[in-house]
Amino acid sequence: MSPALHAWAETGRPLRLVEQAVAADDPDPPALACYGLYLPAADEVLLRFVDGRPVSAVTTQFLAWCCERLAARGKTALLLVWDNAGWHISKEVRTWIAVHNRQVKAGTAAVRLVVCPLPTKSPWLNPIEPKWVHGKRQVAEPARLLPTTELEERVYAALAADHAEHLTMPEKVA
Repeated sequence: MSPALHAWAETGRPLRLVEQAVAADDPDPPALACYGLYLPAADEVLLRFVDGRPVSAVTTQFLAWCCERLAARGKTALLLVWDNAGWHISKEVRTWIAVHNRQVKAGTAAVRLVVCPLPTKSPWLNPIEPKWVHGKRQVAEPARLLPTTELEERVYAALAADHAEHLTMPEKVA
């Protein structure tokens, strides 16, 4: 079901989204996270939802997946415009990128990563930000809570992104 793209409110009273209470026995996760990469030249978004939280180990999975997709298209470099989220700037992610770029130089990987960090509190400089803003407006449902599966479908549709498997936390080796 598509969300209502327009909603009516009483004159002089703006429509407000109200946080809905979640039932204690609700099987859906309390939050839904996803990673997105906007490719301006193709006006395309690569999107992956996350089982759990966006953490460094999941970020590196997403980067590897993006590099695979871009290599298949014959691309040789990816310019990452990133904010300073902890899962972007962690030592684990920085180390993974350095190792990956050494593999590119050695010829065992195809897509070099160039990280361009954004200044603090400047999301408008990130090219994907307008996509997130418009996407949130398109999937918002003021009248009810959306089940996870319906919310995911709406996000994929709003961003015109292809479906992909969820990213998951890797198993820790003892």
